[in-house]
Amino acid sequence: MSHDNHESHHVNYLAVFFALCGFTALSVVFDVLSFENHAITVVLVMAVAVAKALCVMMFFMHLKFEGNWKFMLLAPTTILAIGLPLALMPDVGVAYYIPTAPQRGEWREQMEEYRAVHGTGHGHGGEDHGDEGAHEDDHPGSAEADDSSE
Repeated sequence: MSHDNHESHHVNYLAVFFALCGFTALSVVFDVLSFENHAITVVLVMAVAVAKALCVMMFFMHLKFEGNWKFMLLAPTTILAIGLPLALMPDVGVAYYIPTAPQRGEWREQMEEYRAVHGTGHGHGGEDHGDEGAHEDDHPGSAEADDSSE
């Protein structure tokens, strides 16, 4: 096979390195500067990050020298990258932020009422550890029970 019809794909990697260093310094400068609106800083730093990613993709991944077939490979990946989060959103994304945990609703109130009446809890889980006289002053119900018996 002859490679006579191919152009030379010489890349000046040192120039790309200095460009990436300059982009990094620029993003640090944008971050250090105090803009009145924080969104301006985010947009500027993200723009520099996109420029750095493009440099890496074009030169280090050699995509600059590839043909148009690279877009055919990118199309299914893009469809999956957009479609997968949309497909999983009802199960993971939306349901996760609905406060359905029992500690946040009616169950918590019922347990607090139960603990107030029965004097259990205090981080022990309400279990009886078998040493009944050892922690009498720990339980608020025990002092009230002693007062009511007099």
